[in-house]
Amino acid sequence: MADVQDVLIVGGGAAGYTAGLFAARDRCRSLLLEKFSAGGQVLNCEHITNFPGFPQGVAGYTLGPLLQEQATAAGLQVAMNEVTAVRRDGDLLLVETDGGSHTTRTLIVASGSRFTTLGIPGEDEFVGRGISHCAACDGSFFMQKPVIVVGGGDAAVDEALHLTQYASSVTVVHRRDALRACASLQERGRSERKISFRWNAALRAIEGPTESSACRWRTSSAAGRPRCRPAACSFTSGSPPTPSSWTASCGSTSAGRS
Repeated sequence: MADVQDVLIVGGGAAGYTAGLFAARDRCRSLLLEKFSAGGQVLNCEHITNFPGFPQGVAGYTLGPLLQEQATAAGLQVAMNEVTAVRRDGDLLLVETDGGSHTTRTLIVASGSRFTTLGIPGEDEFVGRGISHCAACDGSFFMQKPVIVVGGGDAAVDEALHLTQYASSVTVVHRRDALRACASLQERGRSERKISFRWNAALRAIEGPTESSACRWRTSSAAGRPRCRPAACSFTSGSPPTPSSWTASCGSTSAGRS
């Protein structure tokens, strides 16, 4: 069956292209499917300092195409399609996409993650009008304005550091009493004069007439009405695995984990 792939990979981020590179080098007939662009969410990162081989760091929009270039040079085939369904066909897997179907012996799901949502009043209303998931994309729109970053991991602190180039102040609102980011990012975040932290706090609402202009949060020890702080923009960070309707057939949970 000449049209059967040995390995089919879903997802064009670093994990997907790494898998594709090794499969192609092992002379497997390999195909990678990506619905957006080479690199995935790494494209949203302006400066990456923890990827091996780039001592001075690298921009995400530079790294993504390099991942594809190296893997395709080894023999990996790439198609820009979105997977819609996966089902068994005897000992094989039939992968259906918006551009046709493919049969494979092995399926690797590296479909990445999605942006975290807070599920609070005003969130859906102000997406693109004061709520953003990408500091590198939108930070320059908030020159000399106060902004809030929600989260305490690597992504949150990295976003906060990037925003200091533009914002008048950056407030990191975190539901715990300590950051979860790596030590080097914590050190940089704490030493940046524009960044302040609100511990044991959670956003309760995002408000404004036509765009976000204020955020309300409550600390775990506070009672009564949540505190309000003016903010031109709220950046929410964090990225759980991307769940898809077809991943259940691959043994994934509703959270997208295998």
